[in-house]
Order: sequence, then C-alpha cells, then structure tokens
Amino acid sequence: MRVSFTVNGRRETADDVWEGESLLYVLRERVGLPGSKNACEQGECGSCTVYLDGLPVCACLVAAGQVEGREVRTVEGLAEGDRLDPVQEAFVECGAVQCGFCTPGLVVQAHDLIGRIPRPSDAEIREALAGNLCRCTGYEKIIDAVRLAAARKAETR
Repeated sequence: MRVSFTVNGRRETADDVWEGESLLYVLRERVGLPGSKNACEQGECGSCTVYLDGLPVCACLVAAGQVEGREVRTVEGLAEGDRLDPVQEAFVECGAVQCGFCTPGLVVQAHDLIGRIPRPSDAEIREALAGNLCRCTGYEKIIDAVRLAAARKAETR
C-alpha cells in the first residue's frame, strides 16, 4: 500500500508499505529520520515517541497505514533550522543525555508537557515522563532539563 503523510512540515509518500509495518519503521527506514529509536517495539519504553496530529504517541504502536493524510512531528522537527528547541538545548546543558537512546522520546514528551503546562511541578514532570524509560538511570538530570526548559520558555512568553 502507499501511505502519504506530512512529517516535520514536509509531505512524504512511502510505497509498498506492508500491513503490519509501523510508523516507526517508516520514519527510520523509509523516510530517513533515525531520531525516534527502536527499542521495545511494545510501547513500553517511549524511545520512539513522536507527535501524531499534535499528540505524543509511541510510533512503534501506530500502523503506518493509520497515518495516511495525517501530520507527524519527530524530534528532528522540533528544531528550527540550526537552532535547537529550548527543550533540546536544556537536555544538552544539563547533561541529561547519557547513552542517548531514550533521549528523543523524552525530549518529545517533555516538549509536549511544557506546551500543555508551562510551569510544571516536579510531580507533573515525573508523571509526564513515566512512560519513558532511561536505562542509564539519569532521571535527576532529565528532570533538571525539563525544569530549565520550562523556565526559559516561560521567560520568552
């Protein structure tokens, strides 16, 4: 089957997509966007989190055919040109990137949180990131990064 959708503002078409193919596979292998990571393929780790029509989803759980005509935004699409999104900058500055495997999903999830709740409490941060696993156990730096990003975004509003 052919699937056409918009990813990071650009129209894409994938041909010969098989019925069980995931959005994650299409993004990584057909569209060339490797930011979303393939870890558990069961929606348990959050490493593949992307926006689908503005809502965060695990791309490994979305069948590629479901994105026909829809909008996808990946971690690559958060930056504007060469300028990183404040969430991405905060992750780098706080050292919240360890092995980096979980980072794209955490960044997208944190980006969504700050978009919904400009000044989240620590409890709200932990709740929002509960579906994203970091096997390096670096959660304190990740939470520091979300706090920093929220503060910086609040300053610019």
